[in-house]
Amino acid sequence: MRILIAEDDFASRKFMLRFLSKHGECDVTVDGAEAVEAFTMALEANEGYDLICLDIMMPVLDGYQALKAIREIEFSKGISEDRRAKIIMTTALNEGRNVTKAFELGCTAYAGKPIDQEKFENVLRKLELI
Repeated sequence: MRILIAEDDFASRKFMLRFLSKHGECDVTVDGAEAVEAFTMALEANEGYDLICLDIMMPVLDGYQALKAIREIEFSKGISEDRRAKIIMTTALNEGRNVTKAFELGCTAYAGKPIDQEKFENVLRKLELI
């Protein structure tokens, strides 16, 4: 499995990398713009991501903007819904309106911080990624 982690906080980034690297090859970015760029480059190389973990609160482009851009790129390239990357939003913002907005923009799942490893792995199983 190919995984993209977009996380601006060093400690969270390190945790996500350590946690997810046992499930596949991970690339890491520190803001939403880098995430969109990495996603685009991977598609162009025919090495798209199976899973993308996007933090919502990031500089340059926030997670919502990155999510919207990624879904627009997939749409423009004719990628069918069943072949799109699974995108999990990760954030400390657990208010209902944040969750709703993320799903409206096309996220696959939502995980509150701090990340509960067991719950996160259950989400990965539910999405048939592990």
